[in-house]
Amino acid sequence: MYITFTSQQGPDLANYKDSQQNHFIYWMSTQNNRKLLDEVREVMRLHHYSIHTERTYCDWIKQYIHFHTMKSRDDLQNGEARIEAFLTHLAVNRDIAPATQNQAMNALVFLYKKVLKIQLDKEINAVRAKRKTNVPVVMTREETAKVLSLMNGVPQLAAKLMYGSGLRISEAIRLRVQDIDYKMKTLIVRSGKGNKDRVTTFPASIIPFLQVHLDKVKTFHTNDLAKGHGAVYLPHALARKYPGADKKWQWQYVFPARDLSTDPRSGIVRRHHIDPSLINKAIRKAVQIAGLHKKISAHTLRHSFATHLLQRGTDIRTIQALLGHNDVSTTMIYTHILNQGGHGVFSPLDDLDIL
Repeated sequence: MYITFTSQQGPDLANYKDSQQNHFIYWMSTQNNRKLLDEVREVMRLHHYSIHTERTYCDWIKQYIHFHTMKSRDDLQNGEARIEAFLTHLAVNRDIAPATQNQAMNALVFLYKKVLKIQLDKEINAVRAKRKTNVPVVMTREETAKVLSLMNGVPQLAAKLMYGSGLRISEAIRLRVQDIDYKMKTLIVRSGKGNKDRVTTFPASIIPFLQVHLDKVKTFHTNDLAKGHGAVYLPHALARKYPGADKKWQWQYVFPARDLSTDPRSGIVRRHHIDPSLINKAIRKAVQIAGLHKKISAHTLRHSFATHLLQRGTDIRTIQALLGHNDVSTTMIYTHILNQGGHGVFSPLDDLDIL
């Protein structure tokens, strides 16, 4: 089966990295002696792509270049045929998911159109990665309560917010102090998937625990300021537009990292948000202790949020808005859990009077 890829480019934030790819491309520009990937990063930052997307796109470009064993920039010509061969290789030999294949396509189209200024006018007909329908893993209310109770500290607080507000893990760790409205019991998700903002519900039961946590965070922030730090990353040059805003309390991360770190782009030393691995490890440990045999991850909390709201009778359109889905059909996948026994059908074995 073949697919015709269009040359539309979009910021796919999913991460994929080949563990065997550990080396870099050293191609020099014919004019300014810059490496190709340095030019890619420069253009991506000009268009305000996240560092996560930047790393992912650069990795795909490296894999593409090594696949074709390119030696110079002249080898990048005839891009449509080369991209087609690479995408087919990913689908046939590496058995990747359709979303991953689309992500590789986006990265290569970005390279040609935005960096090299080469138009891709011909169709790219590559073998399509096999698409399968995955039913989301969902915990029951009892399982959710058990897993959350077996966690503690910052990971537990973040996990409660993810379940209580339907957040992705990336959205939870990037929360700012000003994004939470205690009185309205709402939470603003900034630049979520698709670079969209949305408003979702905020669990009132977490307020006292969150306030205690933020008191500690504010102490860290005050100490950082006293030591000449205390600035936080602000997107889209807001730090230049609002001088001093990066040191204001309301802009600080709700879940800051324990230690200061150096920004890989600017070289500025400041406190970033916590690494998602801290939450993921805590969830895996809690699931293991709870003795659950489902494949539970941080995203399972978001799935459970949607499903449990459906069970309580919340309108599907409301859940769509809370989750930030573009299409209600994406949200409809959670209705499967409401059909006990599979599509609402009970097994005939249960009607037999046998032991």
